Amino acid sequence: MNRVHLALLASCALLSTTFEPAFAGHDEARSAAYTAPSGHDASRDAELVEHIVRRLASRRASLSERDQRMLAETIVREARAQGLEPHLVAAVIEVESAGHHRAVSHVGALGLMQILPETGRELAAKHGVPWSGPDTLFDPQINVKLGAAYLRELTNRYGDVSIALAAYNWGPGVIDRRLRDGDTLPSEYIDSVMRAFVREPAGATRPS
Repeated sequence: MNRVHLALLASCALLSTTFEPAFAGHDEARSAAYTAPSGHDASRDAELVEHIVRRLASRRASLSERDQRMLAETIVREARAQGLEPHLVAAVIEVESAGHHRAVSHVGALGLMQILPETGRELAAKHGVPWSGPDTLFDPQINVKLGAAYLRELTNRYGDVSIALAAYNWGPGVIDRRLRDGDTLPSEYIDSVMRAFVREPAGATRPS
């Protein structure tokens, strides 16, 4: 068993809330999704920021070095605020936009976490974030704040981060229909996020 799996098992043992997996093969996503209430401190968060800065640099994110550091700090802060693992949020960003804050998808999703404008507007109203139209989602700090909140919302809704990731990618409506009809859930996106989650930049050490 490698150290990544050992770390995931250790973090799982600290969880105050556990969920049954939606389907086999994604225990890592389930166990790594949440942070224990007392499972971090300022020094560990500083180490996480440094690690995420290296992740962003390895992906050649479109932001300057200064802005990459600000983004890493935002990822850690907003993930903590939502009770999510910061590396999971970073992995979603890597898969969604490869760290390009002005990314636009073929369906019109915007920014680092590829949020649809309608969803962004609803989330902004819910979380007290000023909204000045779709371009608001090109602000890295706002995008991550709303994206992390949305991932938390979906995880609460489905009780399983695997399903939450599928809904983040496909939309809750599609996933609700598949669950209702007993259809297999799409796993490609979950697999991509988990590969990004466990991949570490050269020379980096995952905080324990």
